[in-house]
Amino acid sequence: MASPKKFYGKVPVGIKGQIVIPAEARKAMDIKPGDNVIIISGPPHYDKIMSLIPENEFNKFLRYFEEHIIDLKEAVSK
Repeated sequence: MASPKKFYGKVPVGIKGQIVIPAEARKAMDIKPGDNVIIISGPPHYDKIMSLIPENEFNKFLRYFEEHIIDLKEAVSK
């Protein structure tokens, strides 16, 4: 996976609100034509920042979270 500190460039927002993900970023994140990306805001306290996450990576995170929710809740409550 690419370093989170990588700067992939600046892209314009089209009149329909569309952007083009730079080829280098698509390659690094293994995003292919037809793939979906999840768009979320954050991190907390930064509501003007958004992240694009390949759907398959987001699903991996959700599965991990679901499998470990009890442990995570216990760790947070300590």
